[in-house]
Amino acid sequence: MNHDIEVRPIGPDHLDALLALCHEHAAYEKAEFHENGQVERWRSAFFGERPALHGWVALDGGRPCGFMTVTTDYATWSAERFAYMDCLYLQEAYRGLGLGRVFLERLREFALAEGCGWAEWQTPPDNEIGIGFYRRMGAAAKSKIRFHYDVGVRGVS
Repeated sequence: MNHDIEVRPIGPDHLDALLALCHEHAAYEKAEFHENGQVERWRSAFFGERPALHGWVALDGGRPCGFMTVTTDYATWSAERFAYMDCLYLQEAYRGLGLGRVFLERLREFALAEGCGWAEWQTPPDNEIGIGFYRRMGAAAKSKIRFHYDVGVRGVS
């Protein structure tokens, strides 16, 4: 891995770059992304008294080139907490350099620190590169169908 690239917790000064990276991530996944005030809501989600969102950013000489965000959740069947990796994205030029492994190590460290028994995430079925990487890292796929159910106004915290 390039020694000029570091992975560190997302700070308030990274939020505008995070917005740009989210645009890129959505395009990579062939999904829509709508700006609707995320940066301000992220401020309280990341840096409030009880953070709802945790994240890390990859910096190449100070320039953000990737990120990972994680939340915690609770599993009814096992009555245990788990970590949920909401996003992991690296710009194309930074894939294959070992940064994914660094992010997954941060995920493992975070999950352990939060008392989580495991971590979960999802990826589009056509993300063959990501799926191959996750399997090489020892993750196992569980088949389920993802549903989305709008229940209210979007962009409201």
